[in-house]
Amino acid sequence: MIYSLQAIGRGTRLVLEPGLRRFVIGPVIVNLLLYGGAIFYLVEHFGGWLDYGMRQVPGWLNWLEWLIWPLLVIALILIVFFTFTLVSNLIAAPFYGFLAEKVETQVTGRPPSDERGFVKAGIDALGRELVKLVYLLPRMALLFLLGFVPGVNLFTPFLWALFSAWMMAIQYLDYPMDNNQVGFSDMRRRLRARCWPTLTYGACMSLATWVPLLNLVLLPGGVAGGVMLWDRYYRSLPVTRA
Repeated sequence: MIYSLQAIGRGTRLVLEPGLRRFVIGPVIVNLLLYGGAIFYLVEHFGGWLDYGMRQVPGWLNWLEWLIWPLLVIALILIVFFTFTLVSNLIAAPFYGFLAEKVETQVTGRPPSDERGFVKAGIDALGRELVKLVYLLPRMALLFLLGFVPGVNLFTPFLWALFSAWMMAIQYLDYPMDNNQVGFSDMRRRLRARCWPTLTYGACMSLATWVPLLNLVLLPGGVAGGVMLWDRYYRSLPVTRA
């Protein structure tokens, strides 16, 4: 946990330096627009979603309404958060990929082992984001459906929190791994092999996402921090082939 926080803090300072700052401007603009849109959409529809969710609670569980209501609020907010994160990262992926490449060269003294050109790397970054979506969306849908299962839904906020840490680790540690031609399945294996730094880093990035306005620089800082974790924990792990 401590090293994850240090890496994110150091990464945030690093991306604000001249030379790297230009890779942050694009994601900041994207996130500002999406952030405003997400807040507007949440304010407009949240009440209706909450009423619908409460109507699905069986009558014999009415006595637990005092507990179910806040858990449902948390679950709905997390769903909006995940959607916002996935869309913003899909758009910002090329910027973050180039940022991770420059940070790795600057921090480690060697460029990523990637022979792709500038344009192909950008296109591949978008494709990698779609692969992440295919992996993450069914799991999000399953957690969402579990929220309507009586009894089980009491635990879904905790499952969402764990899934959030895993998802954010995949999202931000994948940039340096993709730059070093680590396949998506191999990337997940490496994350599982270093479970504790993976989940603590993902939890820190989840918390960073919730900090209004400051998250506009914490997220690119997390990309830079992910490069440092890649070099420390994951680079040396053996390669596996699909």
